[in-house]
Amino acid sequence: MTDASNIERTVFIISDGTGITAETFSHSVLSQFEGVKFNQVRIPFVDTLEKADSVVERINHLAAQGTQPIAFTTLVNTEVSTRIKTANALFLDLFAGFVEPLEHNLGVRSSHSIGKSHKVANSAQYRNRIDAINYSLAHDDGQFIKGLSEADVILVGVSRCGKTPTSLYLAMQYGVKAANFPLIPEDFERGGLPATLHPHRSKLFGLTIQPERLAEVRQERRPNSKYASLPQCLHEVAEAERLMRMENIPSLSTTTKSIEEIATTILHEIKLDQHQSY
Repeated sequence: MTDASNIERTVFIISDGTGITAETFSHSVLSQFEGVKFNQVRIPFVDTLEKADSVVERINHLAAQGTQPIAFTTLVNTEVSTRIKTANALFLDLFAGFVEPLEHNLGVRSSHSIGKSHKVANSAQYRNRIDAINYSLAHDDGQFIKGLSEADVILVGVSRCGKTPTSLYLAMQYGVKAANFPLIPEDFERGGLPATLHPHRSKLFGLTIQPERLAEVRQERRPNSKYASLPQCLHEVAEAERLMRMENIPSLSTTTKSIEEIATTILHEIKLDQHQSY
């Protein structure tokens, strides 16, 4: 086998919509090839033959330099897709790989509508996601505590352990109203949860982090402060984890996990797994 560290390839993400679906899929596939350098180029809204010809020219120009590009495509227009595939690239067509077998199995032709998965501006699902995003923004870091009764989940943990990005990801991807509430030194001195959280214990989920990593993150925010010092981080993490155990709050460490893994674990643990209908 070739040494992966010597391989560098250009990857085109080509779609007649936003290209988000193809880009997400390509990340999952390409991540399996450790050491290979992939230079990704996303080309959205390729919805005419003129645009297709421009993409073909761009791919062929690069291929002529000696290395065949890779192309992930989600093109529902057959003419545009056929024109694109005249280029010198390795094509990985998501629609051909999935839509055509489904058509055969279901006995129903797909609509072949461009951007179908993103045309949801008037749907209840879309409105729920917007409401959840607004909610999570308004209830970040313990703000507007009177609205906690509306939360689907309340994330607790020390400052900078990943509560805010996780809350927003849950809202954006799943329409989950996720509030987050910081555990602070005063809570540890008191030896219990803030009184504000007592009525909502069934909604609590704890996030923790390795103290060394927490110190690195905090140093970026407040360099050379007590807040970012390793002794302070060691103390806060130990006390937060003790409090979570005492209160029987489910938790996980964010240190080595992606935000997708964190969100999926939370959804599963608190029984918020959603089976969406389209």
